[in-house]
Amino acid sequence: MEKKRKKTKTKNEDKKNAKPVAKKKPTSLKLKLRNTKPSDYESIREIMDMVYSNAGGTWKKEEFLSQLEHFPEGQFCIEDNGKLVAAVVSMIVKYSNFGDKHTYDQITTEGYLRNHDPDGDTLYGVDIFVNPSYQGLRLGRRLYDARKELCQNLNLRRIIVGGRIPGYKNFFDEMSPQEYITKVKDKEIFDPVLSFQLANGFHVRKIMTNYFPEDKDSKTYATLLEWINIYYEEKELLIGGKKPIVRVGVVQWQMRSVDSFEAFLKQIEFFVDAVAGYKADFVLFPEFFNVPLMAKYNELSPSDAIRSLA
Repeated sequence: MEKKRKKTKTKNEDKKNAKPVAKKKPTSLKLKLRNTKPSDYESIREIMDMVYSNAGGTWKKEEFLSQLEHFPEGQFCIEDNGKLVAAVVSMIVKYSNFGDKHTYDQITTEGYLRNHDPDGDTLYGVDIFVNPSYQGLRLGRRLYDARKELCQNLNLRRIIVGGRIPGYKNFFDEMSPQEYITKVKDKEIFDPVLSFQLANGFHVRKIMTNYFPEDKDSKTYATLLEWINIYYEEKELLIGGKKPIVRVGVVQWQMRSVDSFEAFLKQIEFFVDAVAGYKADFVLFPEFFNVPLMAKYNELSPSDAIRSLA
């Protein structure tokens, strides 16, 4: 989940729609995007302590190492002159196993990423954070672009993220979350998280409640956002794949006598071949399609004839 962002004071605290004060930006940048390593934990913790001081805290070391263990390719960071300044956490899930009614802790297993599924179809955004001194340098966009590239390279259907709406704290007594999100979409209101996500090509899929209960700024509301990979190609499984359409061939035939069991099988084979030509998965014969075979047992009562036929 893009769950946490640092609360930034504005120039005018009374102006609800004010944007954050620009911080002094570093000079002589030498930025490098790379995968996160176990040795990065202390740098990660330092940034999260700054960014999440009032929004949920820092990843524990065991959580951080579990993320790298389950999906090392999905954990990125940006360093400046060798100093880690931003990072992103992701996982892969089969989204139909969770659907839109999930919480952050449920889908991420409280940050340990035990639900990571290499055979899934969706890249799930777990977290993103940028050193406050480096905010405004488009590092977040660069991390999102890395996610999109990973999604395309792995041929995943989409990216899903759960997003905070921290600016809603200033408007919750005036409008519903739906109205707030609409105004952010229309750029009438600036939200430090949602505005960024919309600008990066995501669309709001659903409004959720209690997705991240500790998020008081968002009044426990969150947006479920989606980015569609237009290059996605459906994976065709030759064995064990799920079919969206099942064809059933239904046979209606004229009852006729047969000279032998072999002749009866030839009749069956004719209809099986005909239905197979329409690429049917099942063929349904009449309930008593085997009655002609009972002619061999005419001297018996009906019940005995059926038992003999069986």
